[in-house]
Amino acid sequence: MAKFASRKARHHAVLSEDFERELTREMLRTELLRVRALIMTGCIMMLLLTAIYLIDPSVVNRVWRGTEGLVEVYGLLGGFILFEVWIHTQIRKNLRLDRDLPVIRRYIGALIETSLPTVILILQTRTMGPSQALGFAVPLMYFIFLILSTLRLDFWLSAFTGLVAAAGLLSVALHYNAADETGDPLIYFHAVRSIVILICGVLAGAVGAQLRRQFAASIAAATARDRVTNLFGQHVSPQVVERLMAAGTSGGGDVRRVAVMFVDFRGFTAGAQSRSPQEVVHRLDGAFAVLVDILDRHGGIVNKFLGDGFLALFGAPLEASDAAHRAVAAGREMLMAMDRINAESSWPLRIGIGIHFGEVVAGNIGSPRRKEYTVIGDTVNFASRLEALNKELGSQLLISASVREALGADGSDAVALGEVEVRGYEQKVPVFQLG
Repeated sequence: MAKFASRKARHHAVLSEDFERELTREMLRTELLRVRALIMTGCIMMLLLTAIYLIDPSVVNRVWRGTEGLVEVYGLLGGFILFEVWIHTQIRKNLRLDRDLPVIRRYIGALIETSLPTVILILQTRTMGPSQALGFAVPLMYFIFLILSTLRLDFWLSAFTGLVAAAGLLSVALHYNAADETGDPLIYFHAVRSIVILICGVLAGAVGAQLRRQFAASIAAATARDRVTNLFGQHVSPQVVERLMAAGTSGGGDVRRVAVMFVDFRGFTAGAQSRSPQEVVHRLDGAFAVLVDILDRHGGIVNKFLGDGFLALFGAPLEASDAAHRAVAAGREMLMAMDRINAESSWPLRIGIGIHFGEVVAGNIGSPRRKEYTVIGDTVNFASRLEALNKELGSQLLISASVREALGADGSDAVALGEVEVRGYEQKVPVFQLG
């Protein structure tokens, strides 16, 4: 496969294995399409010959001098169809195994396929005579193989197909011309026709090569996008990745109303002191996996991990009219999930959650060389302060007055804690407890 992918590929960068594999698969798919078209063409030709024989048998006598010549053509077409069916099975097998067909097999296949019109033309000259056979429809069959050769996406294979077709037609013309002694002018006539066929093969190869370049460009872009999504998506949510890919390198952001959630593990540092780093990471990863899964189900995203906690968003980068409802529902489920986890663990963890709803600036923010999708504004700061109050109040899930208002009847179980002093704010603010 590496040999195939690198042949005639003149790229400035080294092709990745993913790119090579996908390009090979795409070329095999187009090859399957070409083979299917040839099988259909062979079947149609056999049906056409059958219809002619049934409708006007006299044509068979004039063209093939009886049914014997027609049977020979049937045999050739039947063998050709079986050959193409075998090629089809080989391509499908290689697709399943994720490998390409050997190059030499491609050229042998092109030689056998393109020789079919030549063999039929030889049979025609014996029954119709050279002049009538060479002027009949059989030489036009070469163009079927030339047109479909573009689906090989290989310049040299298409050019080789044109060469085989041109050589086959010219060889038959010269051989039977000399035998019939029809004179020199017809030799030039057939030579020009063969040159035209060769040129058509070269042009088909150029078209195929251009299609291959476009396939390669599309696959390279898709491969790069998938790689960014897979690797970068391990650090931020897939939604953020999609937003970053769509936004490109443009800076700034847009103002929107979002629900901001801060989650923090209480007493985690003290518990980590008596355990190995491997135990700490394992415990933290296990808890994060459960909490992030809950976020995903409720349409939230992790904007960034903050040591033993994280900042989550509802309503950015994907807008959500019920962002506050989603955030509270996720918070409630997180508390229940942690209770289940703690019941099965020797290291119970207690989380604190703070949720605030308001306007933020969301977008790609940072230096020209490195940007980060994030949210900025007092809403974020207040949500962080709100989560920190859990430690002072002995609670686990606190929401702001704006969240309580947005919840409406869904927040009927919220307990008003009155106006509480929040660090960094001059005036006390109303706070509500859930869970």
